[in-house]
Amino acid sequence: MSASGQLSSYSRHLRWLSVSIPQPSRPTARATVPAQDPFAFPPSETNWHDHAVMLLHIAAEIEHALMVEYLFAAYTLGGPQVPPQHQMLVRRWQEVILGVAKEEMGHLITVQNVLTLLGAPINLRRTDYSWTIDFYPFRFTLERLAPDTLATFVCAESPAKWTHASATLIRRLAKVEARHVVNRVGILYGRLVKLLARRDLLPDSVFDASTKPYQATFDVWGRGYRSGQRGQQAGNVARTLLPEVLIYAVDSRESAVNALSEVGEQGEAVDSDLPVHTTSGGRRAPDEEDSHFVRFSTIFRQLYQLPPRHRQLVARPVGPNPSTAYQPESAESDSTWISHKEARMWSHLFNLRYRMLLVNLSHAYRLPDPADQGPTAKGSLVNRTFGEMYNLRAIAGQLVQLPADAGRRSGLLAGPPFEMPYTLDLPDREKERWLLHQDLLEAARNLVARLQANARGEAADYLNALANSDQIAGQQIDRMLATSSRAIPVGAT
Repeated sequence: MSASGQLSSYSRHLRWLSVSIPQPSRPTARATVPAQDPFAFPPSETNWHDHAVMLLHIAAEIEHALMVEYLFAAYTLGGPQVPPQHQMLVRRWQEVILGVAKEEMGHLITVQNVLTLLGAPINLRRTDYSWTIDFYPFRFTLERLAPDTLATFVCAESPAKWTHASATLIRRLAKVEARHVVNRVGILYGRLVKLLARRDLLPDSVFDASTKPYQATFDVWGRGYRSGQRGQQAGNVARTLLPEVLIYAVDSRESAVNALSEVGEQGEAVDSDLPVHTTSGGRRAPDEEDSHFVRFSTIFRQLYQLPPRHRQLVARPVGPNPSTAYQPESAESDSTWISHKEARMWSHLFNLRYRMLLVNLSHAYRLPDPADQGPTAKGSLVNRTFGEMYNLRAIAGQLVQLPADAGRRSGLLAGPPFEMPYTLDLPDREKERWLLHQDLLEAARNLVARLQANARGEAADYLNALANSDQIAGQQIDRMLATSSRAIPVGAT
């Protein structure tokens, strides 16, 4: 059950396989559809095209949730409590997990591309309490990095079979932390790949190549990365490799199947307990830092090699599931109410910039790529999306240094809340979309001004830079509004 006591809206569409089916010749007898054949019967309330879209919506929500959970865990790492001899190791862990989160962003964008190819709306929502659905790894939780948290990450990204020395311990810790067996994300991608490959279930006509100009491409969105860079040194932290951000634009059944296969592969290791370093054809195979599964497993092993008293010192004492919403002390909740005034204002600014990132990304999918590759509205949205990613890290850096509660009684620090906005819907007309950006910038200016009143040092420098950046963004939006007002007549979309 979800937090509200209701099953996810996906539930009934995914449970038709386990429902007993009457036998035509014997009305009283019943048979159960074999779990190993998910395509034996058509879905109960959808056709196969609509079912594929639903599975992609679930994949998008899972990628979004994992990206945020990984970012939160990475942001909590470090701090003055880390023993000096472990500081470089912890710094390297942080960069590795941030790299995985960036790759999850690539997965999220690739799933949006496949949705677009199928003529479906993109989905940037994040369902926080859908862990009752078999495809969801575990209930959405924001927690500081610790052995049990890390164990859930390992299990979520694990291949079908893994039996290395710490597997039993990891599975046990993950089950206790998640309060149930953690589901593998790879199961969903395996289902999607098989469904999209079936011509008898999905005709070629549902794959619309004309949507490709509206999709995200690696050339535009793979900012700061080049395909095949994985294995090169990141440069800022010794022995840390650059992430391989996979963003695939798709224009056919084959390209969609390939894209989802690659996304699934990057999460899971090959079905072997030993790293693989070479393949035929010259492509680098998964090694100790390729798959998310192996990267998280490596960090888990290194964490467990530390003295027990040091394992809890690698991350700051950030409260779980930080929230700007008031939580009465008597209420049974696993959230941490941020009651410290300054921390709460920073938290609201974090939520606002998070919303701005999602709005920028969503709006970019409404605009085609330019024919001449020149400066465009879409280009400015892409640039601002990346700008917001840097803003989230900077604001999180401020939050994890501030107390969560006004009286400092709990000893917990604040953390980035990642609270979803009340809506991600965009207006129908282009002009109103730019007006939404204008509204969000005005809200940001108000918050920044309030924080600037008492900010000092690095915080003040950051807020001044942010105010200047927002002023430039506002000027760009004014130009877009002038263009859209001339180009779009009243009543047009």
